[in-house]
Amino acid sequence: MKVHLVGVGGIGMSALARYFLSQGWEVSGSDAIASPLLQELKDEGAKIKIGHRKNNLKAGTDLVVYTQATSRDNPELKESRRRKIKTLTYPQALGKLTQGFTTIALAGTHGKSTTTALTALALLESKMDPTVIVGAKIPQLDGKNFRLGRSKYLVIEADEYKDAFLNYYPHAALITNIDREHLDYFKNLNYIKRSFRKFINNLNSDGILVLNKDSSPLLFMKNEPHFAKATRGKEIIWYSLKEETLTQKIKKHLKIFGDHNLSNALGVYKLARALGIKEKDVFKAFSRYQGAWRRMELRGNLKIEKWKLKMKIPVYDDYAHHPTEIRATLSAFREKFPKSKIICVFQPHQAERLKKLFKEFTGAFDGADALILLDIFKVAGREKTGVRKQTLGSRELAVAIRKRKNAPEIIYLPYPNKLKGLLKSQIINHKSQSVVIMMGAGNVVDLTPRLLK
Repeated sequence: MKVHLVGVGGIGMSALARYFLSQGWEVSGSDAIASPLLQELKDEGAKIKIGHRKNNLKAGTDLVVYTQATSRDNPELKESRRRKIKTLTYPQALGKLTQGFTTIALAGTHGKSTTTALTALALLESKMDPTVIVGAKIPQLDGKNFRLGRSKYLVIEADEYKDAFLNYYPHAALITNIDREHLDYFKNLNYIKRSFRKFINNLNSDGILVLNKDSSPLLFMKNEPHFAKATRGKEIIWYSLKEETLTQKIKKHLKIFGDHNLSNALGVYKLARALGIKEKDVFKAFSRYQGAWRRMELRGNLKIEKWKLKMKIPVYDDYAHHPTEIRATLSAFREKFPKSKIICVFQPHQAERLKKLFKEFTGAFDGADALILLDIFKVAGREKTGVRKQTLGSRELAVAIRKRKNAPEIIYLPYPNKLKGLLKSQIINHKSQSVVIMMGAGNVVDLTPRLLK
């Protein structure tokens, strides 16, 4: 069988490509730009093309899978329709896969990758041998976002964007939280809650549902008639950081820091125990987990030597791109490094998100001592076209944050090639031990190797 993936460089699409490779399919794919992930797929046997052209589709292609960001006039998609090749979106293809497994889905607007990884490791410790598809590279999965298991269990990260998770029919699910996110698709919080209710309804009639009581929108749903209907017959388990005895017990085994990660681990603990996994195996999984790619990931040290000053400044990568995630991440770093100067280098992700959550963004960086703002990363297929020029950008965000009381020191930097010199001068002038956090969901990650070179 031959499958072609349009937008194969995405973290979810690349995991699906690895699944097809593991099943002996002939896999080809295309994406707009080259990346290390695409090179990994090439090394594993996929045929990768840079750029979208109709002749990228091989003769005899049986299936075309494409990302939800793919435009209808994409030449490969148009060619697949002309040839009458079966086409599926990424969530449709993953949805087909979930129907052949006992699926465990990890959902929520924040914390999906971490909870997916922890759940997968708990099943591995319990010898349940799951297949795993996750939205991050996990060191304990050989540094990949996919693992082929030999059992009936499938552990997946269930994304809510464009109602992707409504294609999945899990036996068990964990919802970490509900927040105002993906507002270029969802009109408001009520629309997001409605989608989560539909997702809950997809759960097996005798399924397991684990919910975060500390998430106000989730807790408020508890008393709604639609929620009662969606959860009828299912095993409902709530968790909260207010369960102090259990959270302290978990904290002793957890290697990742921050209350948000403690909450994630607590949810996974409740889910794993409901699946029949022994407590000792859950704690072994927590002890093994060192974090995921771009989730508070230590990448190395920025070395500074000038005059008699010699310093090694730790540099972290983090995927946070929503105000809630930013606040939680900076709070965790403050807890970990109480005496260090915290320097956050942030690249906003998607103009529409910045516009609709502008007020929330202005208060998201209070946990940093210094903030360097890069220009917005424009997301292909998600930015509005044919409208007046975007009026709220990184420059305007810097101005708004400066007006706050006790605001961090702020620098707007439209030229990222000057970042290394700017960071060094910041650290040298203050002569203080510092921590640098490279933050955002765009290509800010590509700047980190340049700092460490």
